[in-house]
Amino acid sequence: MEFGAHMSSSGGIDTAIDRIEAIGGDCVQVFTQSPRMWRPTNHKPEAIARFHARRTEAGIGGVVCHALYLCNLAAPDEEIYEKSVQTMRTTVDAACAIGADGVIFHVGSHLGAGFEAGLDRTCAALAQVLERCEGGTWLLMENSAGAGGTIGRSLEELHTLLERLDRHPRLGLCLDSCHLYVSGYDVTDRRAVDALVGELDEKIGLDRLRALHVNDSAAELGSNRDRHANIGEGLMGEGLGAFVSHPAFQHLSAYLEVPGENKRGPDANELQKLRDLHARWV
Repeated sequence: MEFGAHMSSSGGIDTAIDRIEAIGGDCVQVFTQSPRMWRPTNHKPEAIARFHARRTEAGIGGVVCHALYLCNLAAPDEEIYEKSVQTMRTTVDAACAIGADGVIFHVGSHLGAGFEAGLDRTCAALAQVLERCEGGTWLLMENSAGAGGTIGRSLEELHTLLERLDRHPRLGLCLDSCHLYVSGYDVTDRRAVDALVGELDEKIGLDRLRALHVNDSAAELGSNRDRHANIGEGLMGEGLGAFVSHPAFQHLSAYLEVPGENKRGPDANELQKLRDLHARWV
């Protein structure tokens, strides 16, 4: 298993490799543009070339890009919907350019329009985004937290999306431990993780699971509140080891998205805590 984290790419996308190397990570997740605005970043060819070179030099294995949280592929509002589709397509283009393994995204919310209406819009959007995937880059649905009209909180909903898209060969999955926990999956219990893996294998296929987000939770089991906590400091605590140590996950890259010390993001200490937790359970 590789251990890494989400890193800033401020100053050029290649700088994310420098940052993950500095904290001792094996893999890295990045945004391909500012997470606070729709305008895409125009990545310079030299930054992309340096990304590839530094990835090899630093021995970084997995690389994934995270789509903007602004994106909502189920949005009933036409302007937001079109912006979301175009932004996702641009993100996939950037991910392919740097040789990323996948683009991780949240489906979004139908905002009261109804699950079926949201599903139709999401599938139409994903069909446009998937056509941009090339090389080894996949599109990875992330299980979501949140209440109301949020789509993708359960494996059943993600399975429905996969089937509606005719099980597209580049459509996969990223599992987030915190999101699972607050959506009612008690992944601090070995038996619950076994059941989750069984359901995943039956409905989606373990071969489509391409990445993990490993985060503790500051919110209660089944609360549907997305609140990440540092490793060992949340309500999952030591039990998070039941998730990260499962045999079905040991070939994957695991990415931290924790607040870190003073909310500065993942650091070397958080990575070491994750490695130690994994070692104790394995």
